[in-house]
Amino acid sequence: MFQKVTLDNNIQVLTERVPHVRSVALGFWVDVGSRDEGPENNGISHFIEHLLFKGTEKRTAKQIAEALDAVGGQLNAFTTKEYTCYYARVLDEHFDLAFDLLSDMLFGSIFAAEDLDRERNVIIEEIKMYEDAPDELVHDVFASSMWQGHALGRPIIGTAEVIARITRDQIIEYYKTHYNPGKLIVTAAGNIDHDQVISKLKPVLEARTGKSLARSLIAPQPTRDVVCRSKETEQVHLCLGTPGLSLDHEKTYTFQIVNTILGGGLSSRLFQEIREQRGLVYSVYSYHSSYHDTGLFCIYAGLSKQNVDEVLELTFRQIKDIRENSVTAEELQRAKDQLKGNLLLSLENVSTRMSRLGKSQLYLGKIIPPEEVVEKLNKVTIKDIQDLAVEMLDPDRFSLATIGPWEDCGNLMKAMGR
Repeated sequence: MFQKVTLDNNIQVLTERVPHVRSVALGFWVDVGSRDEGPENNGISHFIEHLLFKGTEKRTAKQIAEALDAVGGQLNAFTTKEYTCYYARVLDEHFDLAFDLLSDMLFGSIFAAEDLDRERNVIIEEIKMYEDAPDELVHDVFASSMWQGHALGRPIIGTAEVIARITRDQIIEYYKTHYNPGKLIVTAAGNIDHDQVISKLKPVLEARTGKSLARSLIAPQPTRDVVCRSKETEQVHLCLGTPGLSLDHEKTYTFQIVNTILGGGLSSRLFQEIREQRGLVYSVYSYHSSYHDTGLFCIYAGLSKQNVDEVLELTFRQIKDIRENSVTAEELQRAKDQLKGNLLLSLENVSTRMSRLGKSQLYLGKIIPPEEVVEKLNKVTIKDIQDLAVEMLDPDRFSLATIGPWEDCGNLMKAMGR
């Protein structure tokens, strides 16, 4: 069972005791991501994530790197479109060390000019590496084509041109604006005692001051498009998709089941039809990403150029079948069991429990117990699946983005009815 405390300065602290383990996962969640950026500073949230590992008033970058390594712990961070997370996993006896290190990074980083320039080059190299990975890059190409001109359509990592221009003053101003108490959530899960955690955290966290600016949520207006980025690759990498649902939407659990049946695993329709029965691809899958006010449903495939038309046809055939005939009772039950199994098995990991607390609080303002999730999944019917597929999976709303050895988009435009 989780417990929650809101400190006097509005920092929220959530803990979950898991007494049968020896580990603790601790996370600092900052309610800022690439969605909060403009074209002129795209990538700055990710840039700051890197810089918080580069030195504080108490520790050098090397000392930060060594602190948890020395006790067998793990330290890392990641940036998304709507939040940034810094986290550690350690033995329960090293919880104080993990908190001291993370709080020092979050509140004591010095953003030295020489570190900024060095890390700028590291990120530009990361961008180049990303550009050389078309199976990853195509997802950003797809998002940018569907959400043109909106921050959700921009890459989290930014572009080399923008990263090269970002100044230390911009970094510090952005940090001061967004890294303040009203945008911070701290979560911990593992072999811990809630009261002891609060007594340790409270003096440090309540010393933080500053007011938060509310995020202005303007939902993106989707654009239906066909984008072909030419690159000398052995395979074509494609993303086919349509707008999805926000995380708090009442039909989110139904969409999870639709996604699972269509492309969410080895038993899914797309994997069985396109890979196992026809051998047209090595990789094919679907996913549904949710945000505060919108979502994105995407089908990915990596395949030879000559198979693109057939794979698109087979994909739309499966979508049409679900819209017209729904799914079988067996498919529905298998998808429910798969989702419930994934959820309950993941809860054996303290890092997953810690992450679940953070993301739920950020997006929903509450924690939904696993039992309630299972109950919501169990209530989904065959008719619910068909009704949602008719509503959300209209082929006339689908966009397509590809990376491959293209000369033009002519055939793909025809395949998409454009």
